[in-house]
Amino acid sequence: MKKKVFLRSAACLLAVSLTAALAGCGSTAESGSTAETATAETATAETAVDESAYDYLADFNYSDGFDENGYLKGVTAADYVTLPDDYAAITIDAALGKVDEQDVTDYINSNILANFATVNQITDRAAADGDTVNIDYVGTIDGVAFEGGDTQGQGTDLELGSGAYIDGFEEQIVGHTPGETFDVNVTFPEDYGNADVAGKDAVFSTTLNYISETVLPELTDEWVQANLTDAMGFADVSELNAFVSNQISLSNQSGDVYSALYAKASFAGELPESAVNYYRDVLLFGVRNYAQSYGTTMTSIVNSGLLGAAYDTVEDFITDAESAINAQVQQALLLQAVAEKQGLTCDTDTLNTEFVKQFGMSDPSYLTDVYGENYVKSQLLNALVMQNLVDNVQYE
Repeated sequence: MKKKVFLRSAACLLAVSLTAALAGCGSTAESGSTAETATAETATAETAVDESAYDYLADFNYSDGFDENGYLKGVTAADYVTLPDDYAAITIDAALGKVDEQDVTDYINSNILANFATVNQITDRAAADGDTVNIDYVGTIDGVAFEGGDTQGQGTDLELGSGAYIDGFEEQIVGHTPGETFDVNVTFPEDYGNADVAGKDAVFSTTLNYISETVLPELTDEWVQANLTDAMGFADVSELNAFVSNQISLSNQSGDVYSALYAKASFAGELPESAVNYYRDVLLFGVRNYAQSYGTTMTSIVNSGLLGAAYDTVEDFITDAESAINAQVQQALLLQAVAEKQGLTCDTDTLNTEFVKQFGMSDPSYLTDVYGENYVKSQLLNALVMQNLVDNVQYE
C-alpha cells in the first residue's frame, strides 16, 4: 500500500492549530512516559462545572471563518491594515536563500523516506546513546508499584538521549544488551506533575527487548516513480530535490520576510470581531478535543497544566491567550491585505492547480475532508502570498 506523503505536514499547514495558538500563552506540557501519564491523570479528574456555554463547539468547522476564495469571511483586510506603496520592497540576508545539498538530503530522509522505512530489531550489541530501544519497565517506590509507572505489559520505544524521560533514566540503559533485565534508579523532580511521586526515589525494573534500527529505502528515479509520482507529481529525483530545495529556502526566508512586512504595516485599533471570535473558537475547539480524548471536561484540561500552564477556568485560559489570538488575526489580515493588493484569490481551480506546487501533495482532499475546503484555501492563499514576497526580495 502506498503511503500518503507530503512535504508540509498538516501541523505545519494548519497555522491556527491549537499548538500554534498556544505558543503565545505558555510552553507545551512535558511529554513522554510517566510525565505525560501524570498530566493525563490530573486532566481526567472530575470537575463539577457547567460548560453548556461551549456546547456550540460541537458544530465547529475550521472552514467557518473563510469564504470560497480563502479570505476571512465578510472581512476586507484593507479596512484594518494599511500597507505603504513599498510594502513588497524587502531586503534580507542573502544566506537565508541558500540551501546546500546536505540540507536537501536530510529533509528528504526525515520527511519522505522515513515514511517508507523498515525497522530491524537488533539484539546482538549493547545500546548506545542515540539508539531507539524497546523496553518494558515497572516502577516502584519503597518496593511498592505506583500508578503510571509501568508499560502495562507492552514494550515502549525510547530514543536514548532524547530527554523524554526523567533525568537519569535514559543514561542507565546505555551499555545494556537486549535480553537483560536491570534496575534503573531515579529521583522524581520536586515539581513533578504527580504529587504522589514528586521528589521521591524510584526503582524501575527494566527489560531491554531490542534496539530498533531504521533502514531507509534507496532514493532512485525508479523509487520516486513507484512511490511519489502519483501522490506528489515528481517524475524523478532531480524534480524532488528541486522542490525540496525551494521549500527549505522559502521556509528559511519566510520569517524574516514576514517580520519586515509586519514592520511596514499599521493596524486599526479594533480588529474585526468575527475574526477574533473565530480564532478564539479554534483555541476552544482544541481544548474541547483534548477533553474528549481524556474523557473529562474542558475545565479539567485547563486546570491540569496540560496546555503549558494551569488555569482556574476556561475563561481564564482564553483571557491569557488574547495576545496570541490577536497576533493570529493580525497575521491573517496582513497576508490577506497583500492578496487583495495583488488581486490574488484561491478559488477551487487555484486549489487544484497550486496545491501540489506549494504543499507537495496532488490530492488536497486529504486535508479538505478534515478541515473543509475554505480553510485549506486560506492556507494555500497565505502560501502563495509568501512565495510572491520571497520571490521578489532583495539580498544584502
